[in-house]
Amino acid sequence: MNVRSKVKQYLEYCEFRKELDAKTLKAYRIDLRQYFDFVHSDNPQKDEIEIYITDLHKKYKQKTVKRKIASVKAFYAFLEGEEIITESPFRKIRVKFKETVILPRIIPRSEIEKLLNSMYASFQLSRTDKPQGRCLLRDIAIVEVFFATGARVYEISNIQADCIDIDSGVIRIMGKGDKERYVQISEESILRLLKKYYQLNKKVIKESGYFFVNCRGKRFTEQSIRMMLKKYTKLAGITRNITPHMFRHSFATYLIEEGVDVSCVQQILGHSSIKTTQIYIHVAAKKQAEILKMRHPRNQMKIIGAA
Repeated sequence: MNVRSKVKQYLEYCEFRKELDAKTLKAYRIDLRQYFDFVHSDNPQKDEIEIYITDLHKKYKQKTVKRKIASVKAFYAFLEGEEIITESPFRKIRVKFKETVILPRIIPRSEIEKLLNSMYASFQLSRTDKPQGRCLLRDIAIVEVFFATGARVYEISNIQADCIDIDSGVIRIMGKGDKERYVQISEESILRLLKKYYQLNKKVIKESGYFFVNCRGKRFTEQSIRMMLKKYTKLAGITRNITPHMFRHSFATYLIEEGVDVSCVQQILGHSSIKTTQIYIHVAAKKQAEILKMRHPRNQMKIIGAA
């Protein structure tokens, strides 16, 4: 059986039956090509797959290894389900390994405050009848929406013009796998900012179809957002390398620190599994440790004979 010849059929199944997004399909395509190129076989056997897995561990970080193995396992599961093969070779291969938990990097509250204050101060000196002033207004709006929603950078970049209700503050966000979710912005100052941005750019927003647009009236891209953020953190005198995704981590961590239930945070972030969201509990625990160290009543007690 030439299982490699079934890759195209599998990818079409993923695209049209499972309706996976383009990025996931691209990753599957690359992972499967790398797999078959390494084993030099159209029908790899257990020993060849074992060597491939060992090679992955030598070359890549654990998260990448896990994803690449999952891509190949899913392919064989499809073949088994379609009765193209009688049994997946992965049933005889042990692929579980201890994965290092990497805690997400967050932005200190003081630095978020410093960044926004710096941007607003610049805006006070700008003129919205000039392109530079309108761009600055857009940039502030993007940073505010990042921290208000915890959305991913591509989700922010691809917000459609009709996906924001300016009056109510409800945003429809399209996440991974085209899964939609609704996030509410309730802070009045942010809503006023979004309304002002929309009124000044209404024509180009309607023409482009996207809410956040560049100076040419096109979608403000993910890369442009990253460069914009780098520019303003530098202007604010912040040395930390702040990325768009760190706002997502910060949003989740600070909500949990404020006592918001983790399942609620899961829904807002659009995580399919609560396990993904629970990592923020560990980050929030650091804050708990600081609070206990500084404010525990035992600190104020005078105990005779204590060391």
